[in-house]
Amino acid sequence: MNINELIELLKDLKPEYDFTPDTKIVEQKIFDSMGMISLVAEISDEFDVDISPMDIVPENFETVQTLFDLIVRLADED
Repeated sequence: MNINELIELLKDLKPEYDFTPDTKIVEQKIFDSMGMISLVAEISDEFDVDISPMDIVPENFETVQTLFDLIVRLADED
C-alpha cells in the first residue's frame, strides 16, 4: 500500500482535482457529506480497513497525507 494508490482512488472519485499528498481535503471542501460517506466506503473496500465513526473527524481528513496516515494506522491494527 502506498499513497499513490489513495491518490488514484481520490482521482477516480473527483477527477476534476489534482490530488497530491498536501491537498487540503477539508479546507477545499472537496467532498460534501454524501461524498464523505462514499469516500469512506471506497477506502474501506480498497484498503480493507474499517473506518469507525470515531475516526471520521476533520483531523484525519485534513490532507491526503493525513488520510493515508489513518489508513496505515487502521491497517496496522488489523
